[in-house]
Amino acid sequence: MAQNEEKQALTHLDEHGNIYMVDVTDRQETLREAIAHAQVRMRPETVKLIAENQIAKGSVLEVAKIAGIMAAKKTPDLIPLCHPLPMTHIQLHFVLDSTKGWISIEGRTRTTYKTGVDVEALTAVTVAALTIYDMCKGVDTTITLEQAYIAQKSGGKSGTVTFHPE
Repeated sequence: MAQNEEKQALTHLDEHGNIYMVDVTDRQETLREAIAHAQVRMRPETVKLIAENQIAKGSVLEVAKIAGIMAAKKTPDLIPLCHPLPMTHIQLHFVLDSTKGWISIEGRTRTTYKTGVDVEALTAVTVAALTIYDMCKGVDTTITLEQAYIAQKSGGKSGTVTFHPE
């Protein structure tokens, strides 16, 4: 455990160890935002094909963007005990590096609600990464999905929290 981290009680278990969904009824609605990152590594030639829109299955980044947006909206259907949220903003951005052979994905989510949108942001970038894999696996068997994490989240009692992996 990091030096500044406090040990917190598990919020989805009652005193008998039974699982339940956290009750957020009495929480105040606040603006909640999250930024997630993921990286997809592949051969540099594959990144070039994607950049030039030369992958036979179509526009990889546009399809990945749509898949990520759809996934963020479906997060409660995928993750047990995750609250359904009125998503007000979902955005994905891609940075390609054909020299090093990677695509960086940033997902931003926003809502005004009683609980955060960090899982939705993480779902967006990981599904976008999976979509890139699926669309490119026919031309590159070396693709890996790497470094999915929440870079920042804000709103609620925690305020703004940032994280940068080493």
